[in-house]
Amino acid sequence: MWARLRRFRALPRSAKADFVRAVLLLPLVRISLRLRGLRATQKFLQSRPERGVAALSDAAAVAQTQQLCRIVLAAARYSPLSFTCLERSLVLRRLLASRRITAQLRIGARKNGDKFEAHAWVERNGAAIGEFDGTYLHYAAFEELFEELS
Repeated sequence: MWARLRRFRALPRSAKADFVRAVLLLPLVRISLRLRGLRATQKFLQSRPERGVAALSDAAAVAQTQQLCRIVLAAARYSPLSFTCLERSLVLRRLLASRRITAQLRIGARKNGDKFEAHAWVERNGAAIGEFDGTYLHYAAFEELFEELS
């Protein structure tokens, strides 16, 4: 536990703030999804644009994307709750949007024996982000992007 605390204290101030935002957003997104559904949750998350954030260069956007992926995964991992891929993906996309980094929510499905399974992930420039183990490769993505639902 002390090692985790030391690592957290060593983070830059902006990374600490993003971690706290992720910790707070994850349960809020869960509650919103259960009470209001996907579309209303997306509208809520998209309705809060960040002000005063300058556009990033491509190299800076890549670095920020990687850092935010790690932050969301850490926030979910160290939580007493277990969050779904959809909840994590929605939070990641929100944090990326707060940095003016464009990304899309993707949802895919597969049939595993008699079971229907689904998976959600975030893509930037057509590449999955935050999917370090390649899980998304086993799912057929729906053609429609879920940001475009109205």
